[in-house]
Amino acid sequence: MAELMRGLEGVIAAETKISSIIDSQLTYAGYDIDDLTENAQFEEIIFLLWNYRLPTAQELSELKEKLFEYMTLNPRMYSHFEEYTTDKVHPMTALRTSVSYLAHFDENADDNDEEALQERAIRIQAKIASLVASFARVREGKEPVKPDPSLSYAANFLYMLRGEKPSDVEVEGFNKALILHADHELNASAFTARCAVSSLSDMYSGVTAAVASLKGPLHGGANERVMRMLTEIGSVDNVEDYLQKAFANKDKIMGFGHRVYKNGDPRAKYLKEMSQRITNETGQSELFDVSVKIAEIMKEEKGLLPNVDFYSATVYHSMGIEHDLFTPIFAVSRTSGWTAHILEQLRDNRIMRPRATYIGDVNRKYVPIEER
Repeated sequence: MAELMRGLEGVIAAETKISSIIDSQLTYAGYDIDDLTENAQFEEIIFLLWNYRLPTAQELSELKEKLFEYMTLNPRMYSHFEEYTTDKVHPMTALRTSVSYLAHFDENADDNDEEALQERAIRIQAKIASLVASFARVREGKEPVKPDPSLSYAANFLYMLRGEKPSDVEVEGFNKALILHADHELNASAFTARCAVSSLSDMYSGVTAAVASLKGPLHGGANERVMRMLTEIGSVDNVEDYLQKAFANKDKIMGFGHRVYKNGDPRAKYLKEMSQRITNETGQSELFDVSVKIAEIMKEEKGLLPNVDFYSATVYHSMGIEHDLFTPIFAVSRTSGWTAHILEQLRDNRIMRPRATYIGDVNRKYVPIEER
């Protein structure tokens, strides 16, 4: 009998060229995350994950043009948002529904030809930014903002969300956040996407399934809960007391530790730097100070280091982004990875069909209902 591996930990379920985590170092298609975060545009990362190489200047220009072309949504999408904004649904619930609805406007949604799949990946990557930004505005009674052709993907998202062009520091910070969240080997949502399309379902189904997986607080919802904690703490003077009470109650402190990183999440240092810069620029430096104090105590008393979620919370908050949009923003970035995994799965597909060890009763006999 095969050994049970809870959570599939340690099980190799796929071969990939998309990303790797080796000796606690994250790479995209062989490029170190440090190199990419310091130098690349998010659009280059999208191309890299899909094609395993960086684009030429012409290829990057064409990708940017197509992303802008597809960013504008069908008008029916906006009225669709109005149908459920009054119910105060979480934006991840809205995103799960709206990604599925996107397929209604793609007459070639079931075409799995490689060229068609690449075009669909661009379409979904472009529109998911608009879905999140437009939903956020519609629920506040505001008009959606159309994208600006002069802006990058990162800048356009912030522009469509807030209705004003972001500062250079905000664009730099958001671009880095998108890069750092783009892919992470065979994480829960990427695996979910591959499972969904392994039956030869369409790409929209795969991305919808991935959004559903990301929605859970053990995966994508952590940064929203980090911000909730920071808000509850309020000031540096309250950190020690808050954490000691949490330790005594055995409460989980979100944003610390990671199953695959033993020496700290390599992505966290960039978001820590951006958190410090943006909180200073926006006059919210105490938020950063509270975060640093929490990190110091967690390292000293629990031996845990911040992960990518911890400082991303203050980065997004300082940009004026509503806290319940943090996970949808994660999805905006991670769509590049999800679609990469879908493309890769379909290039050499085998339907996912693991086995389970049965531990229930055996040799039972049916009893007529009047005798039970």
